[in-house]
Amino acid sequence: MSAAVEQGKDYEFKKYKTYALKVDPNQNDKAAEIKLCNFSRPHMRAFHCSWWTFFVAFFIWFAIAPLLPEVKDTLGISKQDIWTSNICSVAGTIVMRFVLGPLCDKFGARILMGCVLMGASIPCALIGLVNSAGALAATRFFIGLGGSTFVMCQYWSTSMFTKEVAGTANALVGGWGNLGGGVTQIVMGSVLFPLFKTGMSAETAWRTVSIVPACVGALTGFTILRISDDCPKGNYKEMKQNGIMQEVSASASFRDGALNFNTWLLFIQYGCCFGVELTMNNASASYFKKEFELNTETAAAIASIFGWMNLFARGLGGFTSDKFNAKMGMRGRLIWQTVCLLIEGVMVLIFAQTKSLGLAIFILVIFSSFVQAAEGSTYGIVPYVDPPSTGSIAGIVGA
Repeated sequence: MSAAVEQGKDYEFKKYKTYALKVDPNQNDKAAEIKLCNFSRPHMRAFHCSWWTFFVAFFIWFAIAPLLPEVKDTLGISKQDIWTSNICSVAGTIVMRFVLGPLCDKFGARILMGCVLMGASIPCALIGLVNSAGALAATRFFIGLGGSTFVMCQYWSTSMFTKEVAGTANALVGGWGNLGGGVTQIVMGSVLFPLFKTGMSAETAWRTVSIVPACVGALTGFTILRISDDCPKGNYKEMKQNGIMQEVSASASFRDGALNFNTWLLFIQYGCCFGVELTMNNASASYFKKEFELNTETAAAIASIFGWMNLFARGLGGFTSDKFNAKMGMRGRLIWQTVCLLIEGVMVLIFAQTKSLGLAIFILVIFSSFVQAAEGSTYGIVPYVDPPSTGSIAGIVGA
């Protein structure tokens, strides 16, 4: 059943007369529920566009990661050069997340999401042209810009759902999007790369296979611009033209977010979980190949397990955060966040000392689950810090 929007003096400025979800008129018609099998505009369409776009961005970002052993052998570069390229890949994301956060407050998430994804697809398609360590690092830096779509992903979800369910919504779109980091390990390393090798040399295969995710990324970025909305009442441009939304200063938004002490506490906490995930996505395939003497395809398949936990773990982290909030308020969210981070820390220490492949995989599953849960719980807190500067805060914390 569709729930009719509350009619008021600004009724004529609403893009949709009815919504498929229950909404809260006191929170700008944000949805008060999540229906995963619903794809209607604006709420659930934005929900699904958000996680899918972020998924594709992660797929692009880490497409080359499971193939780095092949790249290393072909180019004759050192392990240090590979780590340098990993750092550059993350650096590109950090820079853009700081920039895009306040821009979300000004322009909304949809346009920025589409443009960044299409832009990141270009260096992804060109990575096969690299012939030196420097070229690899530079190309991965620009591909890393795609990782900044996380900010838009979280901002878009926050724009569509009430605070009562924002933790779950943010965790689901973030977790399912992060899943791209695990899927790319197995698709690129264990499916597409071997498939391409059947008709060409290993070198030619890794140099051409990234064209596939690049094409998917460009198409996805273009499509979401045409089929989704910025927020429940319409697009930012239309709302500003009709006088129901004030113009926002990106610099003022960033200043307010940056001067809030809680922003930087969350920045540190998120770094302790998402930073770990980035490291694992970049290095786990190489680690399993060297530590347990596996081939590239098998190592990539095992490494993908870390990312696959995003299918449920991050969403569970956000859902649990919402439940703790319902019973204990913000204190409940903070307690759950602390529990997740503590267990994550214990698991990473155990994983580092594990020498059995079977046990390492078992610990990896538990370790990854609490990493993702901590990420979900973090963004259950973000919308409460300073609502008018949510984009800037999401960008700073996510950086």
